[in-house]
Amino acid sequence: MIRHLVLFKLNEGVQRAEPRVEAGAEAFRALSGQIGELRFWECAWNITDRPIAYDFAINSAVDDADALKRYLEHPAHQAAAALWREFATWVIADYEF
Repeated sequence: MIRHLVLFKLNEGVQRAEPRVEAGAEAFRALSGQIGELRFWECAWNITDRPIAYDFAINSAVDDADALKRYLEHPAHQAAAALWREFATWVIADYEF
C-alpha cells in the first residue's frame, strides 16, 4: 500500500470562507466516491492556528504505484487540483506502508 499525504497552504490574503476555496474543498471531499483506486480517503481543515501549520490536509491510500498514477491522472482529481492551483501551494509525501 502507498500512503499519499498532501498539505495545502492558502496563498497570502486567501480566506477559507471564499466561494472558490469552499468549492475546492468540496471537490476533494467528493473524490472518495468517484475514484475506485482509493482504499482510504480523508480530508479536512486544520484546526490549529500555529504559524507553521498548513491549512488543509488530505490523507489517502492506494494499493500500489500504478494505482497512485491512475488516481493522479483521474479527471476528477485533475479538476480538483486545478481549483487549488488558483489559491494555494502544497507539499506531498508518498510512502509505502
